[in-house]
Amino acid sequence: MAPGGHTVAVIGTGKIGELMLSGLLRAGWPASRLLATTRRLTRAEELATRYGIRVVDNLTAVAEADVLAISVKPQDAAALLEEIGPKVPSDKLVISLCAGLPTSFFGKRLPDGTPVIRVMTNTPALVDQAMTAISAGPYATGAHLSLAEEMFTPLGATIRVPESQQDAVTALSGSGPAYFYLLVEAMIDAGILLGLPRQVAHELIVQTAIGSATMLRDSGEHPVKLREAVTSPAGTTISAIRELEKHGVRAALLAALEAARDRAREIAAQSD
Repeated sequence: MAPGGHTVAVIGTGKIGELMLSGLLRAGWPASRLLATTRRLTRAEELATRYGIRVVDNLTAVAEADVLAISVKPQDAAALLEEIGPKVPSDKLVISLCAGLPTSFFGKRLPDGTPVIRVMTNTPALVDQAMTAISAGPYATGAHLSLAEEMFTPLGATIRVPESQQDAVTALSGSGPAYFYLLVEAMIDAGILLGLPRQVAHELIVQTAIGSATMLRDSGEHPVKLREAVTSPAGTTISAIRELEKHGVRAALLAALEAARDRAREIAAQSD
């Protein structure tokens, strides 16, 4: 199917919703096939001017779109579904970008049989390098999953996972960019401590991160093997790795991702 064969409404056009809109437009989705909703008039005017799309109210979006992509904050989802739920036809595809909320949350608030797909993407969608995980709810078919992939593949890579794994996905890749940014920030500070100008340290670390990520993706090698290729006996790298291990970096990452996963579960429990 050519891009834009369906009309998509992004309900709640915050950061992630806007990333989705801009990615669809870059992929050739016609602006005439895209709708957006937002609570603030100034934001509506900004989106309409920037993307040339129609910004409408929630009920108009429900009436006119084939696909409803819901990207409101999780704590706002129940109120939204109370407003639009009775108006959603049971054959309309609902895509949730609400972190932590299971498809069952939507199933309770939408007509019986409504297909729901849960999606977790991340902010590198802005440069078409997102990692998007897609999970089908009880009534979503293979055709629905394929449509979701059609919508998110232009933003980067997609993967299908069982919904039971989505909280782990949220912790690992949904929040993942922040971990890398923190690491890069710390390494730039270390470069300054070692006597490098900030801009030089920034350029060195950013390109090293890009090169390392590309090797991980393209070589197919296990990260241990790639790390060992840099780690000479009694050299500089092994000295640095010893300090990282001494300070518990590996254990800290494990604990951090568990905390993110647990928070995703808490959000779902609080919202329901």
